[in-house]
Amino acid sequence: MNKLICTTALVVSLATGAQAEAKTDFKLAWSIYAGWMPWGYLSDSGIMDKWAEKYGITVEITQINDYVESINQYTAGQFDGVSATNMDTLSIPAGSGVDTTALIVGDYSNGNDAVILKGDGDLTTLAGMSVNLVELSVSHYLLARALDTAGLSESDLAGVVNTSDADMVAAFATNDIQAVVTWNPLVSTIMEDPVATKLFDSSDIAGEIIDLMVVNTQTLADNPDFGKAVTGAWYEVMSLMAAGDEEALTAMAEASGTDLAGYKSQLDATQMFYDPAEAVTFTSDAALSETMTNVAEFLFDKGILGTGAPSADFVGVAYPGDVTSGDANNVMFRYDTTYMQMAADGAL
Repeated sequence: MNKLICTTALVVSLATGAQAEAKTDFKLAWSIYAGWMPWGYLSDSGIMDKWAEKYGITVEITQINDYVESINQYTAGQFDGVSATNMDTLSIPAGSGVDTTALIVGDYSNGNDAVILKGDGDLTTLAGMSVNLVELSVSHYLLARALDTAGLSESDLAGVVNTSDADMVAAFATNDIQAVVTWNPLVSTIMEDPVATKLFDSSDIAGEIIDLMVVNTQTLADNPDFGKAVTGAWYEVMSLMAAGDEEALTAMAEASGTDLAGYKSQLDATQMFYDPAEAVTFTSDAALSETMTNVAEFLFDKGILGTGAPSADFVGVAYPGDVTSGDANNVMFRYDTTYMQMAADGAL
């Protein structure tokens, strides 16, 4: 079993039960990433407070420096929602038995995640090398997809070294690091090193690494105003970004450790869904279930979701239109367009 899951599984039942009630105070967690910087701006600008007040609730938004730790804390019930990718939602909370809903499908990585080599070479150069990454995260998945295009597999490497995203930039600067896989803004920082060579990035598998705000399913069901407030606040910021609001974009840039030009370059590698209707269309497309099946099969290969036939036995995922993949009797991950559609309809 995934060691990340082990740390939280003992408290899952308590956490799930604690969240299954009507309440007025909610907590979201997020971590630094180009497509998630709006969550910090939502909090700092007062936009989240404005929407929360509209629905008579409070929503506290907290930045967690370690991405995986933020998901672990959500899984343990310390937060009602967390920014996470599609794969990490499936592997950690859903795989631990915490029924989780993708409230907002914010973007997909279109170059923000990358395999980076120290020195010259191509993907075949990785054979026999160690690669540093956040183990069992989307970085691990990206590496597997990259190696496959070069006719290689993880067994051709010397191994992977689990490295926190908080330590990745410093790790690359040390003499014993040969290659890393990570995401922006870390990618941009590492690529400033003249010895860094980008071998593969998420634009090569566009639409597969999806960035979400996921929330506890029962909490959302019991508190629809929570979903409305969070979604309304998010799309207010999306409208600012789409309009090129320099005040908002500069604040996000500075919070991520770069300047406006640097942040815009990261957004260029991010397929943001500024329009909620676009997010609904993407989420409703049959291609999403195919992507999630590929992701689940990767997790099966790593022993995260079990050892049975991936097509039948992995944790169930539900999509719009009563479509499911995996075990339909064990759905723990749900893509729900309800609140994004309300935003598109101007009904929030």
